[in-house]
Amino acid sequence: MSVLKDQDPRIRAIQSRIRVVPNFPKPGIMFQDITTLLLDPKAFKDTTNLFVERYKGKNISVVAGIEARGFIFGPPIALAIGAKFVPLRKPKKLPGEVFKQEYDLEYGSDCLEMHIGAVQAGERALVVDDLIATGGTLRAAMNLLERAGAEVVECACVIEIPDLKGKEKLNGKPLYVLVESR
Repeated sequence: MSVLKDQDPRIRAIQSRIRVVPNFPKPGIMFQDITTLLLDPKAFKDTTNLFVERYKGKNISVVAGIEARGFIFGPPIALAIGAKFVPLRKPKKLPGEVFKQEYDLEYGSDCLEMHIGAVQAGERALVVDDLIATGGTLRAAMNLLERAGAEVVECACVIEIPDLKGKEKLNGKPLYVLVESR
């Protein structure tokens, strides 16, 4: 994190609103629950504003949000920076032709899908999710966008679990995170 971000009082307030739920959804997992953040309108707005401040004027045309919590933060960011929002969904949730990308999670595996034609070659994309753990979900999202010809500018997450080294799966792509897990 940058020195300025570390000094921003909004960061401490955001972190204090994230509840940690032990042993959910499986034993040994310390679940980072953002629903408590969403219950605080000021903290929720500050979270969105921090992302908007970073990405406004960066010529990003696509904000791709990962189901489901990327759908919470992605649309307000997209609207504020003048970009379109593209949902990256779990299997069989999108009608029509899709790109598919399987990936591994901290506690299993999954798949993401994106409509063919939602993103055009040469577009600049931002990937948004609530959390980076092992990095598999963000990597899958990046793969989908790159297969469509987009340039992934950066990945943005509210929370990072640094011990799981998810950044390493991003192949050097920049990652912007507001807080580290507690």
